[in-house]
Amino acid sequence: MFLFILFSGACGQEAPSPELPSEIKPKGTIVALGNSLTEGLGVPEDLAYPALLEEALRARGLTYRVVNAGISGETSSGARTRLEWVLSMKPDIIILETGANDGMRGLGPGLIRENIQYMINEIIARGVGVILIGMKIMPNLGPAYTKAFADVYTDTAAENNLIFMPFMLEGVAGDPALNQPDGIHPTAEGYRKVVENLLPYVLEAISRHNQLN
Repeated sequence: MFLFILFSGACGQEAPSPELPSEIKPKGTIVALGNSLTEGLGVPEDLAYPALLEEALRARGLTYRVVNAGISGETSSGARTRLEWVLSMKPDIIILETGANDGMRGLGPGLIRENIQYMINEIIARGVGVILIGMKIMPNLGPAYTKAFADVYTDTAAENNLIFMPFMLEGVAGDPALNQPDGIHPTAEGYRKVVENLLPYVLEAISRHNQLN
């Protein structure tokens, strides 16, 4: 399944997830770093996937704070420049979703790979767990570019032994009932499906992080 990602020129602001009730002490912090798909463009903050993920974890007794660090229209280069700010929050885990806007622009897969690898190196060096989120694009730029773009994620995940979600929008992309009218960004129900798919990877990351710390 492929998704054609359009660039949104409007820059959003990093929106922290709702705070846990004061009587509940968070076990840790997860930061969702990404573009408009992470930010939740077009849905209320509490229905974007980071907030829904926090709810899903809490329902399982895992009181992690999930911070929404998504910005609409951001490329992998932009995410790289914000990484130090994200790391300053001292997260336990970072969910890295980036590169879709690079692909829409036809930017070189080598640049995307370099930026993602740099971020992974920095994250791991700080002892932070990482989940890499894969993306796919429509083949309008040709089969060679489409494959090279997809390979950025699969190869990087394999080379670094990462927890890897192959496609963020599996079961969501292309379904009108789960997407906003632009056909790109999920509705609240679409984000619930994203979280349903993502949750096993997050639980694995939490387990792996706890074993190492």
